[in-house]
Amino acid sequence: MFAPAGRAAPGAVSQAAVVGRVKLVTLRQTAIALARWRVLWLALAFAFIALMALLRIGYLGMSDHGTRATSLAEALLPARGEITDRHGVPLARAFPAYALWFNPEALGEGGSPLVGAAASVAAKLKSIFPDLDEKRTAAQLVSGKQGYIRRRVLPEEANRVQEIGELALEMPMEADRHYPQGSMAAHVLGYVAADGKGRVGMEQVLNERLSDPAQRGTPVALSIDMRVQGALEDELARGMKLTDAQGGAGIVLDVDTGEVLALASLPEFDPNKIDAKGQSLMFNRVTNQVYELGSTFKPITVAAAIDAGVVRDFGKRWDAAPIKVGRFTIKDSHPLGNTLNVAETLIHSSNTVTARIADSLGPAKMRQTLIDLGMNERPYIELPAKGFPIWPGDNWPRLRNMTVSYGHGIAVTPLHLASAYGAMVNGGIWRPATLHKLAPGDVPKGRRVFKASTSSRMRQLLRMIAVYGTGRNANAPGYRVGGKTGSAEKPSATGYRKKALVSTFAAAFPMDRPRYVVIAMLDEPRGTVASSFQRTAAWNAAPIVGRLVPRIGPLLGVQPDDTRDVDISDLKPLVPGKHE
Repeated sequence: MFAPAGRAAPGAVSQAAVVGRVKLVTLRQTAIALARWRVLWLALAFAFIALMALLRIGYLGMSDHGTRATSLAEALLPARGEITDRHGVPLARAFPAYALWFNPEALGEGGSPLVGAAASVAAKLKSIFPDLDEKRTAAQLVSGKQGYIRRRVLPEEANRVQEIGELALEMPMEADRHYPQGSMAAHVLGYVAADGKGRVGMEQVLNERLSDPAQRGTPVALSIDMRVQGALEDELARGMKLTDAQGGAGIVLDVDTGEVLALASLPEFDPNKIDAKGQSLMFNRVTNQVYELGSTFKPITVAAAIDAGVVRDFGKRWDAAPIKVGRFTIKDSHPLGNTLNVAETLIHSSNTVTARIADSLGPAKMRQTLIDLGMNERPYIELPAKGFPIWPGDNWPRLRNMTVSYGHGIAVTPLHLASAYGAMVNGGIWRPATLHKLAPGDVPKGRRVFKASTSSRMRQLLRMIAVYGTGRNANAPGYRVGGKTGSAEKPSATGYRKKALVSTFAAAFPMDRPRYVVIAMLDEPRGTVASSFQRTAAWNAAPIVGRLVPRIGPLLGVQPDDTRDVDISDLKPLVPGKHE
């Protein structure tokens, strides 16, 4: 059946409708394709950005990561490495602190640097810091010159300064060096100057090590034992006060390693506060000042003579009469009898017999012994301040050899003497002194100066001096102390000053197995009630050792024991009246 003309058959789709639908489908497909392409480009853009970010991160990681990590590590480290004693007790450490800085440009150029009057501001600062020099501070404020007014300002003090209301008073935070033990061991440590560099002591010696970022995180352990250091300084100060001495020096030395457990030079300075007075007290009497140490040399002379075979028979009587050499006469401080044996010579401290022993030994051997003990050179220790000995030269005439034998005509530091006594009692080995804590494998081999048999004999003789002789005031019960006194007149441009003495006691303990040498020295002690109006070492330096040893012995593992002692039975009969 056919539809009429001009009308579509039922169910039939017009050609226009079909074309329209096709166009619509095409448009949709085009839109979908375009959307897909946009998403793809957007994804590619994000991927590109992510790739660039990853590449940048990788580049930064390769080029800057190490630096940034190092910077972070450095930020966490102290500004300067820590110094400790041998047991880890902090002696010097760095910490952040405020400083008081005057900045005259704070209110702009051309105007007054202060809102208030300089005198008024200085007075307010004085109320915050009682030890401040008010006049000097006011002058600084008036001058308009920038600079520090004060270092090491506490937070509460900084707050009070801010309350003054002066913009020119700035409070920058900076690294500061602090010495927790105050003035203790000041001559060992030294101090850090305003430029951040160490001065004088181990701060100067270790400056590079303490400033190195790669090392400053690890503390440096010194050989010093602060317990022993405190006791030494305390007893030296007490001895100075009791005898009105102008100075003191002391050292405690390990005879087997050369480690310095304590070193004191008094008066001391405070490294936390370096001022004009502190600067004047920095001279180290132990390592930098040389002295004629008198009779402390007599045991060294006897040891050299024993070693050379000059002294073999300890019962031999030596002439004790005065000796005239040219225009010079050697005599004892008081008559000691016509003859003396070696034990009596040391017990009574005879110049004349010691000189005769040195004369028999000869200047060449005497001189070589002192060279082997390092007495012709600056002392061996890390400190920068080391005095050069007054050395008699190459060729010693007879008189010079004799006077050197009892400690005159030669000047050395107390440290020289300590190292020499260490060699004399430890079996005969001289080792350099050190302020570094040593591991067992780091102990220097040293050099042999005396035979072991000579050292053994000297331990007996030194013990006898403390039991029967001039060292009795150092004989701490149970500690088996041995040692020798020395009282020498101080030289001057016009000769020796008879009323100015250097009094020294050189000791070691325990003498049955010596572990430590102790030197105590007083510079110009006076005769006082405490010293029975005597100025010699037997009455002022020896008592210092007698008080010190019982304090430090237990700290060092040496307990008092009255049942032990060095055997002196073969020498006792040589000392009449001393058998009980």
